[in-house]
Amino acid sequence: MIDAVTDNSGSADREVDEPEPVTPPAAVAAYFGHAPREAVLNPGTGGPTVAVVEAYAELARRVLAGPARLGRTRLVAVDGPSGAGKSRFAAQLADALAGLLGGRPPVVHTDDLLDGWDDQVTFWPRLDDWVLAPLRNGEPGGYRRYSWVRQCFLPRQVPVPVAPVLLVEGVSAARAVVRPELTLAVFVTAPASLRLARAVARDGPEILPELRRWHERERAHFAVDETATHADLLVDGAPTLPHDAGRYYVRLH
Repeated sequence: MIDAVTDNSGSADREVDEPEPVTPPAAVAAYFGHAPREAVLNPGTGGPTVAVVEAYAELARRVLAGPARLGRTRLVAVDGPSGAGKSRFAAQLADALAGLLGGRPPVVHTDDLLDGWDDQVTFWPRLDDWVLAPLRNGEPGGYRRYSWVRQCFLPRQVPVPVAPVLLVEGVSAARAVVRPELTLAVFVTAPASLRLARAVARDGPEILPELRRWHERERAHFAVDETATHADLLVDGAPTLPHDAGRYYVRLH
């Protein structure tokens, strides 16, 4: 269900099954009135932005109605730059899926598979060997989580069962090589300054040198991979449009 559609002209059309707060015109103007923000949210276009408030429950139903392309599993990739809000989006979607499946689907965070900062996009064979290949064959997978404190992979394996849905969240999760096996590719975006501030608040200012290099490498990867262009769903990870963030997300067009 599309709960609200808003464009940069300031108009709003609404189709509802249940009461929702009407977006004040001032909020619409604030959301769309800043051209540099639109350029950030729509890299390479700079054109008008359309924001749609959608329900996680509807997206969960869409996922389950989609084809299973990784063996018997529907693979959902939640991609986007560091600090954009990928983990939160993946968690909310997993919660919505749990209500339909009777249990929470597994969520794999690619940060758990990185062998340190320099393994930002080269970790993929590890994910494929440990998780995707077994599921492709209808068998359970598992992986060892990397400890950023100990700087090594921990001995205990994290199991990944054969399930109707698997969510993989992290930078490059929706890369070109896996697109044919994806049921849904999501790209979460947010302004660079906010993403940097979020990461520093989470991990401390001492990570700034590594974080800046990380941002440079992820920009290069996304440019070559054209990840956002091929995504099925572009999500605003820093929305100002009023909505219940526990139940809804803001989609960008």
